[in-house]
Formats: sequence, C-alpha cells, structure tokens
Amino acid sequence: MPYPDKNIKKKTEASLRTHTCNALRVEDIGDTVSLIGWVQSKRNFGGILFIDLRDYYGLTQLVISPEKDFFQTASELRIESVIKISGKVIKRQGQENKKIVTGSIEIEVSLFHVESESQILPFPIFNNPKKESEETRLKYRFLDLRTDKMQRNILFRSKIINFLRKKMNEFEFLEIQTPILTASSPEGARDFLVPSRLHPGQFFALPQAPQQFKQLLMCSGFDKYFQIAPCFRDEDPRSDRAPGDFYQLDIEMSFVTQDDIFTLVEDIMNCIFNNEDFSQKRILEKNNYPEIFLRSNRKFPCMSYKKAVETYGTDKPDLRYDLKM
Repeated sequence: MPYPDKNIKKKTEASLRTHTCNALRVEDIGDTVSLIGWVQSKRNFGGILFIDLRDYYGLTQLVISPEKDFFQTASELRIESVIKISGKVIKRQGQENKKIVTGSIEIEVSLFHVESESQILPFPIFNNPKKESEETRLKYRFLDLRTDKMQRNILFRSKIINFLRKKMNEFEFLEIQTPILTASSPEGARDFLVPSRLHPGQFFALPQAPQQFKQLLMCSGFDKYFQIAPCFRDEDPRSDRAPGDFYQLDIEMSFVTQDDIFTLVEDIMNCIFNNEDFSQKRILEKNNYPEIFLRSNRKFPCMSYKKAVETYGTDKPDLRYDLKM
C-alpha cells in the first residue's frame, strides 16, 4: 500500500522497536516487545503509573509499578517526550478501552529509556479545549502537525493524490514533471519572480500553471499527459481564487473534442466523490453540495456562457441555490 493504513496490524522490522503502537492484540499476550513513541498522557493510580504511548499508527497503554528504579523518572516526564520501552504484553487489568484496537492489552514495562525530553508545551496537543490562533499554530507548526486533525488531513491528501495517479495510469496517461524555474507566461495573475545569481538583473518566474510545457508536449507527439502540478500565483487570497501556491491535477490530450475532456473529468470526479475510502458523501451532504456529486456515474449539468450570464448574471453560478435573474 502506498501510504500507511492505521487500521492494519503492523509489525515493524526496525531495530529500535519490534512493533508499532497499533499492532499488539490479545494473541500477543506473553510476548516481550519493544516500542518507541511519544508520551500522550499519564495517570497515577495508587502508586501505579499508566502511560499512553503514541506513534503514527496508534496508542498502547504502558503500566509501570513503583518497584521499578525508573518509576520516578517516568512520573516526572513531561507529555510529548519520546521514550523507548521494553516489556511483557499482559491482559489489561482494568476496564478495556474499546475505542482503540489495543484496548484489551497493556505493556508491563521492564526497560525504560528517555530518547528526548519535552519542554513545556505552548498548547496541548490532544484534548485541547480551545482553538489556538493561526499565528501560534504556525509558530509551532511541528507541534500543530502532531494533532490528530492535521495528521488526518495530510493522510487524506496523500490518499487523494495516490488515487488520482492510479486512475490516470488506468486511462493510460503519461506522468511528466515540468520545470519550476521558467520564463514569465501571460496567465491570469502576477508571477512570483526568482532572481538569477549568474545573470544579475534577470529573473526566473515560477509557473502559474504548466500550460506552455503541456502544449509543447502535445506538439512533440505525447498523446496524453498528466501532472500533479505545483502552481504559484502572486495574488491576494479571495474566496474564488487559490492564494500563493497550490497543487492541481493538470491534464492535456491530443486529438480530442471538448466533450471528450468533459467525459474524462466527470469520470474522475465521480470516482473520487463516490469512493468509500474518502468518506466524501458525508462531507458533501454536510456542505449542501449539489446532488450530482452524491450519485455515481452521473453526467454533470452543462450550460453555455450565454445561458449562465442571462439566467444567473454570472459565469460561475452557485447551483445549490435557485437564484435566477
């Protein structure tokens, strides 16, 4: 699988750990294992210390008895410190946690090593009752990216891109990477400029889209091309414009009609929005998107520019609302 799946039981071949924090189950009881990860939470119940250890894949509960010589060190350790432990897998003594797949077991820790001790955090990583300001989140981006929401977003993006690549390969498109440093092109926005060290006073432009390169490829005989292309546009962010830099699925085809392009894009969009892995149906329904996105293999409604302007007064009408002229 091209991206990690947190729902799959995974045993690692790495030398620092025998398993990930999502891998252990009831059938592993009695095994001696090694785990490494971040301290997500700590609880001290009657002198027995419980630690939730987190890595990218999930959580595993650790239990440390007060007889251990590292008990005090573990008790004073700050949240988000990185630790490496070894111990025996045992059946969870208290109530099972049915919210996580490792909720039936815990690790009785016998070896404990602090890999990296955390400083005082500027904001809680998990169970944060308030939303931090964007300025704080960007200042401590490495912490913000640890939050469950941000990791889900990045994983979702990875799934979408891999899905698009798979679909385009099924349609026999060739993936090509076009240059980033290029000459300025007459697009719809301002260029970002990069000064040249070898040629003082002259500049490269970052591409607003790989348009010219796509057309060169078609002239050169490449029949179908696609690229997950970075685009750079020096313009203010607006509700209908992507600010700064963004990625887009860029497509070019030779010897085709407008309807051929429509059919291809409709197929891709239908496949994305009806793929159960992406859970898009819930998102679309929540945002009141048109019903066309909620059904598979449906043709998109088409209208001419003239009809759009005469009927709605704009060339980009919002069809979720019946606001005709």
